[in-house]
Amino acid sequence: MKTDVQIAQEAQMKPITEIAAQLDITDDEIELYGKYKAKIDLGVLDRLQDKPDGKLILVTAINPTPAGEGKTTTNVGLSMALNKLGYKTVTTLREPSLGPCFGVKGGAAGGGYAQVVPMDDINLHFTGDFHAITSAHNLLAAMVDNSIHQGNPLDIVTKKVVWKRVMDMNDRALRNIVVGLGNKGDGVTREAGFDITVASEIMAILCLATSRENLKERLGRMVVAYNSKGEAVTANDIGATGAMALLLKDAIKPNLVQTLENTPAIIHGGPFANIAHGCNSVMATKTALKLGDYVVTEAGFGADLGAEKFFDIKCRAAGLKPACTVIVATVRALKMHGGVDKKELGPENLEALEAGCANLLQHIDNVAKYGVPAVVAINRFPTDTEAELALLDKLCKAKGADVVLSEVFAKGGEGGIELAKKVIEITETKESNFAPIYDSEASIKEKIETIAKEIYHADGVVFEGSANKQIAELEKLGLDKYPICMAKTQYSFSDNAALLGAPEGFKITVREVKVSAGAGFVVALTGSIMTMPGLPKVPAACGMDILEDGTIIGLS
Repeated sequence: MKTDVQIAQEAQMKPITEIAAQLDITDDEIELYGKYKAKIDLGVLDRLQDKPDGKLILVTAINPTPAGEGKTTTNVGLSMALNKLGYKTVTTLREPSLGPCFGVKGGAAGGGYAQVVPMDDINLHFTGDFHAITSAHNLLAAMVDNSIHQGNPLDIVTKKVVWKRVMDMNDRALRNIVVGLGNKGDGVTREAGFDITVASEIMAILCLATSRENLKERLGRMVVAYNSKGEAVTANDIGATGAMALLLKDAIKPNLVQTLENTPAIIHGGPFANIAHGCNSVMATKTALKLGDYVVTEAGFGADLGAEKFFDIKCRAAGLKPACTVIVATVRALKMHGGVDKKELGPENLEALEAGCANLLQHIDNVAKYGVPAVVAINRFPTDTEAELALLDKLCKAKGADVVLSEVFAKGGEGGIELAKKVIEITETKESNFAPIYDSEASIKEKIETIAKEIYHADGVVFEGSANKQIAELEKLGLDKYPICMAKTQYSFSDNAALLGAPEGFKITVREVKVSAGAGFVVALTGSIMTMPGLPKVPAACGMDILEDGTIIGLS
């Protein structure tokens, strides 16, 4: 089979004006970024505010493994299949980060014959949204340090500056740095560091904002430091809000592209789910719901991270009500969760499959707690045996979840027809009684413990000394009545990446708690999770190149 890049390069794309026309978007409501990309004007939402919303479908997955699950591929394939069945459908995805693209994970445009295109543009600089977010974030960082240097009128305690700098690349050497070295005029010397852009609070704000005014309001209340009285210093106090909003004037607009089969795709925002809230923008989702009969969206990594945050943070903030959840798994990945080495995944192994299926069954239970009906999509591989597929079907049905085979990677939309029919059946016959699993007014510890026990199935939570102190400070400042954004490894229900399947008898250790007041959530960092990833021994970048004729190789 051809590589993803080869398939994407052979795509018969339509001019983006035609894709917009499919959704009844006028030429005046799009801003072209070349022939195949466009920004959607925010006025579309205003024009269609009285139009009923389409049905929202969430695509999530089991905990990821090196064997692959195919969540984004399933999202894209399902949207194309729904379109084939005559339903006006829009897929909504996150924008890929350059960090994992050049590191180890690769891009995020789907795969095989279920991709969004132009794939190379989407995986690289796209329409510049991430660069705008990086610039806005670092402008604020520069203004904080400048305020300290220029007499420190806000009485900022330099050891309590919590606003780091960001860049959209994996670079572990920048996690902890010292700024202000050199002469007196080079600034105040202090410890600092970098996060990856997708972990920036501005990224989260862009993805949760509902208008330009709401964007500015959220930007203004971001906490950047604390003064000698222990009071929060905000971006408004620094005087940076208007300039940051100006840098984000185009980035706030959703991006319109298409799938290989010309189904409209709105791709906007890109917070990671293991260190941020893992969902595409509210603006993109709300716009898509006004334009389509069905909107297929995704949440990052496994359902313990992405789906939990989609339900408890995004849906709560935006008033969204998902109609159905698709939980993606592969036989290969489940066998890895059952203890099989990656090199031994081909041969039939029913014992390992049943053991690993505990991971999938726990995700099924968890989604049910939110009151959203679900279907399991098995991303089929040629090595899957009939006995393995039959066992999987039996185990899932015992949990009350239907199982559908998906072959969108090899067959495109045609390979997702059965899944699409099942999704339609569910949305037409089963009521979604969606509700978050905790009250945001509960204490920080109560909310974290609810997630740990109900979603991770942990025995409890251990709060380290620094976390206890930080929680007490946030409660004193009245910054505790927000949803929780857990920063946790994506590979396990626990905070230990090595504990696969559905581990028992463990506790979650929270080592740091900080507020993202602009985004509207409290971040709890667990285990050894890092907000600035590092590169692997052999980065994916080593295999990438561009030829004299402009052909790109090695990008996936």
